[in-house]
Amino acid sequence: MAQSRELPGIIAWLDRASERLGNSLSWLILLMMLIQFLIVVLRYAFSVNSIPMQESVMYMHAAVFMLAAAYTLKHDGHVRVDIFYRGMTPKRKALVDLAGTLFLLLPVMGFVILSSLGYVGKSWAILEGSPDSGGIPGVFLLKTLIPLFAGLMILQALVEAVKNVYVMTGRLPATHDDEPHEEHL
Repeated sequence: MAQSRELPGIIAWLDRASERLGNSLSWLILLMMLIQFLIVVLRYAFSVNSIPMQESVMYMHAAVFMLAAAYTLKHDGHVRVDIFYRGMTPKRKALVDLAGTLFLLLPVMGFVILSSLGYVGKSWAILEGSPDSGGIPGVFLLKTLIPLFAGLMILQALVEAVKNVYVMTGRLPATHDDEPHEEHL
């Protein structure tokens, strides 16, 4: 978090907002586990089945998965093939991360937004609900997570791009823990 204070105003604010959102979503995981436990107890101990409770777990899982992706990006938690990357200097890692952000992440997230708008718009137009009787009448909200996910990823990608430029120019210390190399590009 000390790093956010060295970033420009809006970038630091976005970085902190991503951190707060990720921390908040961790509580949703606990709630999701408790509801799933309750579903199992009700089903096997009392032969009671609740479609809204089952769907609520699915909604929470989708929310955590989609909305915490930017938090995961912030903490470098996404899968990476690092055969060459791990041996690079911090500045070279920042260059690779910047290139990946600009040429892969941002275009893909832009595509996700553009390709999902019609799908989400149609769902909103009919206020799409659950296909199951008694289910949650909010499938349109669930589908809205798709462009929201991509938007949050774009915002965090911009934060990460600025951080990488700052690392490359020496204005910010590298944050990778496995750096036995000296600083040179």
